[in-house]
Amino acid sequence: MTNIKHSWAEPYKIKMVELLKMTTASQRKKAMKEAGFNTFLLKSEDVYIDLLTDSGTSAMSDRQWAGMMLGDEAYAGSRNFYHLEEVVKEVYGYKYLIPTHQGRGAENILSKILIKKGDIIPGNMYFTTTRLHQELAGGKFEDIIIDEAHDPENEFPFKGNVDLNKLQKLIDKHGAKKIPYVSMATSVNMAGGQPISMKNLKELRALTKKHGIRVIHDMTRVAENAYFIQQKEKGYQNKSIKSIVKEINSYTDGATMSAKKDALVNIGGFLAVNDWDVFEEARNMVVVYEGLHTYGGLAGRDMEAMAIGIGESVNDDHIKARVGQVIYLGEKMLEYGVPIVKPIGGHGIFVDAKKFLPHINQDQFPAQTLAAEVYLDAGVRTMERGVVSAGRKANGENYYPKLELVRFTIPRRVYTQAHMDVIAESVARVYERRNKIKGMKMIYEPKYLRFFQARFEKL
Repeated sequence: MTNIKHSWAEPYKIKMVELLKMTTASQRKKAMKEAGFNTFLLKSEDVYIDLLTDSGTSAMSDRQWAGMMLGDEAYAGSRNFYHLEEVVKEVYGYKYLIPTHQGRGAENILSKILIKKGDIIPGNMYFTTTRLHQELAGGKFEDIIIDEAHDPENEFPFKGNVDLNKLQKLIDKHGAKKIPYVSMATSVNMAGGQPISMKNLKELRALTKKHGIRVIHDMTRVAENAYFIQQKEKGYQNKSIKSIVKEINSYTDGATMSAKKDALVNIGGFLAVNDWDVFEEARNMVVVYEGLHTYGGLAGRDMEAMAIGIGESVNDDHIKARVGQVIYLGEKMLEYGVPIVKPIGGHGIFVDAKKFLPHINQDQFPAQTLAAEVYLDAGVRTMERGVVSAGRKANGENYYPKLELVRFTIPRRVYTQAHMDVIAESVARVYERRNKIKGMKMIYEPKYLRFFQARFEKL
């Protein structure tokens, strides 16, 4: 009896359902062509299982929906703001809060305050909007993630770690005054949802403190990172997710948050800091770009749902089931021989398009091609995380990231295990016919964040 497996299960029951449209192969072919083979340009109604993103797509709880009815829509001093402020202090530990419409609003304000022209911003792998705001403010992003993060096959458990030697070299080369902060992400998205260890965080804090450099935390998926620390790092097995999250934040000076992920809401974010001077400037700037400092572009009901969602996000049972569903899908894909980033991350499965379609070079967009093929097979929408997402350098040349991935992002509390089976089987079918798949060319490219609106044609 002791060998019987203990499966995870959802710590909730379904109270309401949203009916989905089932499409035919010919309908999907027409929709994909009209969308320029860009999954971002598909109409939602033409998608069966939507894994484009976990941002703003999670299911809210009955308590969150009830909280929506408590929205205080006063222009100034909404009680929901003060509730959110209280929760951020209690759960995350930061002193001061600036609400924003979503995470990139916080990135914009932070970049304008801290970055000067010519500054260097080291980080554990770039994220699209983060790097763009840093560049628009006159800074230059430098990747200081460990080398293991660029190898999909490497199974090191904390591939989100900062390479402290790389950081030290940047400090030696440019000087600490040229580095306004280290941009540290938990559950590194572009690496496949890979976590950073608490040990590495402590070492990062010690090094930056020595040189007087801030650490700013992209805490979009901090609870998922805390789960991996709990499961894989010595000394944390008996600690709660809530306590681990707070310890992670204690080694940083501030954070940008897209609450549309961990905090289980459809819209919202914030900038949280410990430095009064930064807070004071941000409080002034949010009025220019977002809204008054007590709503920051959000309705009172949104702030209330966020406050409740933050509490639910650090519940141990919730995060075990959330990551458990991702792991289940990843293991099913591995059973079919599909090449994915290992170890399996916290918010989605990242299929290695270079290994999946080795005959298609990066100039023919293998990840973009694969995302289109998966949709055509079963109506599953995913997204490209490769050369298209990486964009162009200042001189106009493409960035060519080592990782060319298709992200299967799992919204929280939305899909069932049966949906995961359908997804895995669809990818397996595409994998069987992979040698017949041809690449694409880009026929339209917008100036910024091209992956959102670019259009393609099949070669």
